[in-house]
Amino acid sequence: MTSAECIRAGKACIGIELGSTRIKAVLIGEDHAPLAQGIHDWQNTLADGVWTYPLEEVREGLQDCFRDLMADVQKQYGVALTSAAGFGISAMMHGYLVFDEAGEQLVPFRTWRNTMTEEAAAKLTEAFSFNIPQRWSIAHLYQAILRDEPHIDKIRFMTTLAGFVHFLLTGEKVIGIGDASGIFPIDPAACSYDAAMTELFDRLTKGTRFTQKLGSILPEIIPVGTCAGRLTEAGAKLLDPTGTFRAGVPFCPPEGDAQTGMAATNSIARRTGNVSAGTSIFAMIVLEQSLKAVHREIDIVTTPCGDPVAMVHCNNCTTDLDAWVKLFGGLLSAAGTALPKPQLYDLIYALAARGTPDCSGIISYNYYAGEPVTGLDAGKPLLFRDPDSSFGIEDLARSLVYGTVATLAIGMDILTKEEQVKLDRIYAHGGLFKTPVPSQSILAAALGADITLMQSAGEGGAWGIALLAAYMAREDRAQTLQAYLSACVFKDMNGSTVSPDPADAAGFAAYIKRYQAGIAAERAAAQIG
Repeated sequence: MTSAECIRAGKACIGIELGSTRIKAVLIGEDHAPLAQGIHDWQNTLADGVWTYPLEEVREGLQDCFRDLMADVQKQYGVALTSAAGFGISAMMHGYLVFDEAGEQLVPFRTWRNTMTEEAAAKLTEAFSFNIPQRWSIAHLYQAILRDEPHIDKIRFMTTLAGFVHFLLTGEKVIGIGDASGIFPIDPAACSYDAAMTELFDRLTKGTRFTQKLGSILPEIIPVGTCAGRLTEAGAKLLDPTGTFRAGVPFCPPEGDAQTGMAATNSIARRTGNVSAGTSIFAMIVLEQSLKAVHREIDIVTTPCGDPVAMVHCNNCTTDLDAWVKLFGGLLSAAGTALPKPQLYDLIYALAARGTPDCSGIISYNYYAGEPVTGLDAGKPLLFRDPDSSFGIEDLARSLVYGTVATLAIGMDILTKEEQVKLDRIYAHGGLFKTPVPSQSILAAALGADITLMQSAGEGGAWGIALLAAYMAREDRAQTLQAYLSACVFKDMNGSTVSPDPADAAGFAAYIKRYQAGIAAERAAAQIG
């Protein structure tokens, strides 16, 4: 059938991802290709020292994004979007969203970007012998308990942003296992929250203001490929106040952006990995076996299927690069040579490609927020150079791009050198790769590995969660997700692979040596009020 017929018959699938700078909706057809999209731009807010998104902005952004999707469908195909075969919600992982018995939010949403839980994360890591990063939901909860915050005894439900939006639309307090793995450690054999650690947490919090059993406030884990609820009348009204889009659409389990990135790059098999680069940057490496040691720089999460994944997560990636590009754009505008934003980025990347491999000693720290991988609890963008550095635009541009991946490279060294984790392939996706060269080449040099960019690399997590929704709606219920993605989605999809250039690799190694030596300067700068 044609695309219009597919949409009219309700056979298309919808994915919505709430990212750090935009909410994106994607409609895909039966061949999994995107048919239409909707966008809503937003930004986090620093309120009273806490990075947050007000939940009213979540509702408004969700509705505006879906309105934009419906308008795009109508414009392109001349039909109304009234139903779908499957629907999925994805969002930034981790953070702290807690509600009372009546469903009222108890404190403002504390996002992944906050670095306020160092004490709790360290204590839980020691108690569990399992790394608990600062941004994980359980670290936020335990920190609030240690502070004896007044809301603690009122908590009856804790979830992620994806879990919250899924609840708004379906009324179901559920989660996908990948997103759940950023709330609390997972037992991969049982595909559930780790029972021994759950019991230990209850013992640790005995006698505190927190009187609930941890298991009673966590969302239920729903397996991938299973229906996790249906769009309610209230949910349909929230998405589309006009009443055009109808209730009853089945939803797949809500997932985190890390897991939808894995789906969008077909990197859920062992010895595969992917790098997602946008406001933050992270690498997901599917493990063959457990790591030998606990590393504070390495998180253990899961694929959408529940298989263990080593995750190197860095809070900072493109924000500082974006600020410099805006600055250069302002200069060009003042000179009467304004460039559209995409052309401006292409120009900066082209200049970076011509820079010397070690950036002539120009070092860029892109830390807008704290960075646990390098032990910083606060950040401040910083640029330094030697007095005799060749301070040209090409070397500066290259240093800014290097800065987006430098911290990731530090974390990945632990996996590849200390833990000897083997990789067959790494896929890259996200905003950093909209202009593939030189970012793809620079990432290859930084990680010392081949980097593949699929044709779908620009589609992102909204497409990834739409694929998970399509997998839920499949006819062959026995087909695994890995088989489904390989046979039905990526079978005929091409990609471009770049290997590390020896000169670039040597230059990046020199850069990262100076970068690590200068961390003390970045730490000092971040403390300046």
